[in-house]
Amino acid sequence: MASIWVGHRGTMQDYPGFSPSVDAEAIRKAIRGIGTDEETLISILTERTNAQRQLIVQAYQAAYGKELKDDLKGDLSGHFKELMVALVTPPAMFDAKQLKKSMKGVGTSEHALIEILTTRTSRQMKEISQAYYTVYKKSLGDDISSETSGDFRKALLTLADGRRDESLRVDEQLAKKDAQILYNAGENRWGTDEDKFTEILCLRSFPQLKLTFDEYRNISQKDIEDSIKGELSGHFEDLLLAIVRCARSMPAFLAERLHQALKGVGTDEFTLNRIMVSRSEIDLLDIRAEFKKHYGYSLYSAIKSDTSGNYETTLLKICGRDD
Repeated sequence: MASIWVGHRGTMQDYPGFSPSVDAEAIRKAIRGIGTDEETLISILTERTNAQRQLIVQAYQAAYGKELKDDLKGDLSGHFKELMVALVTPPAMFDAKQLKKSMKGVGTSEHALIEILTTRTSRQMKEISQAYYTVYKKSLGDDISSETSGDFRKALLTLADGRRDESLRVDEQLAKKDAQILYNAGENRWGTDEDKFTEILCLRSFPQLKLTFDEYRNISQKDIEDSIKGELSGHFEDLLLAIVRCARSMPAFLAERLHQALKGVGTDEFTLNRIMVSRSEIDLLDIRAEFKKHYGYSLYSAIKSDTSGNYETTLLKICGRDD
């Protein structure tokens, strides 16, 4: 189950000598005591992988007849609570809930929708859609349809379908052909044929797109990002730019998102929690490296200067170390 959610460049490893029942008992004690023992909660939940945390959740339920996430919610508060609950949530379920939050209430958080739908693999998207339906009894596609419109909606629905090619093989002829189609759909005509952009950018594999963008530059003497900025607008433009950046370097794209979440006045905890938790077993090491490379300071130091208390401690443990 966990395999499609685990990569080789995460900051979290399986805890050796792991015992779900021992952990469940320690967590119960930490929660039940007079005043919560946050230190114990943090050290257990940040030093186990998600697969191990799911076993703790099961052991906790079996021993105490309660859901760990409910006990955490009842005992903790604020951003720290959100983060701890995120850690005990299975990855597909976590993404499903993040998508729902992006579409709930007043206005839609398009940036969160874009980030999740562009960075998850086709197989991950299939699991997220199933989780979404299980929890909300509505299909993810239906909710996206009612919350968005136009070309943006069309592209999101294509991504939500999880139909992007995942093979690592690249086809040079196809790259040339697609590059020409993109050129003819944008720079080379009056008006833009948006459907062609959606079709190619939402369905081709990332390595294939990378090659296509090189070919595009040969044909048009322009970078595809500049063409998209010149030809398109609004959330549709944001979405396609996100795809281009993911195809070129997903860790760099996510480092940029973290940088935006941490810079300026106020912190975007919704984004910060999501990326730290969801990438902690996939590519957070690479995201850290890209962050340092692009901004000249470490992700660790950015989190340290922008957050505080137990929330800060937990994020820093997930982050791993200073670069």
